[in-house]
Amino acid sequence: MILQIEPTKIYTSVEYLTLELESEVRHEYINGAIIPMTGGTPNHNDIAGNLYVLLKSALRQKNYRVFYVDQRLWIPSVNRYTYPDVMVVSKPIEFQSGRTDTLINFCLIAEVLSPSTQAYDRGDKFTAYRTMPTFTEYLLIDQHQIQVEHRVRTAENQWLISEYNSPQMTLKLDSIGIEIPIADLYADIDLDQGNLTL
Repeated sequence: MILQIEPTKIYTSVEYLTLELESEVRHEYINGAIIPMTGGTPNHNDIAGNLYVLLKSALRQKNYRVFYVDQRLWIPSVNRYTYPDVMVVSKPIEFQSGRTDTLINFCLIAEVLSPSTQAYDRGDKFTAYRTMPTFTEYLLIDQHQIQVEHRVRTAENQWLISEYNSPQMTLKLDSIGIEIPIADLYADIDLDQGNLTL
């Protein structure tokens, strides 16, 4: 079934969730607007997959769950539903009241940047994410070059930004107690810079 969306209509969150169950594609919901999510490139998919595997392996038998691409989350203070590329959630999982498919207690989110979405991922989406008190780390990963921006909550209303731009560097995710080599994150990725594969 193809979801028919009227661009000017304002939808309730209940209408959105009902339509989303019937849809073959994923949509974000932003304060009444339903926005289709575009498909990713092979690099986008592979980087998100690499990160998921690295996190899943490192966090095995620890107090976290890792989700990849299709897990919806809700940000109640701004009435927004979205699907991060990768997210880490503390156990026990907390769901939106009355649902078993929409999470609310994420602590780490990673987005692989696309030209069409990077301004949104850096700006409005980050603003929405940080309204959640459980959210402490944010990764913005470039798919065309080795470039990872790591944002860490250091205090209320205070975030520290670090950048990683070399395969020799190691990303430290202190809130969940693991390290990820940048070379592993970009393993087997065809970069636009000379189409080199790490």
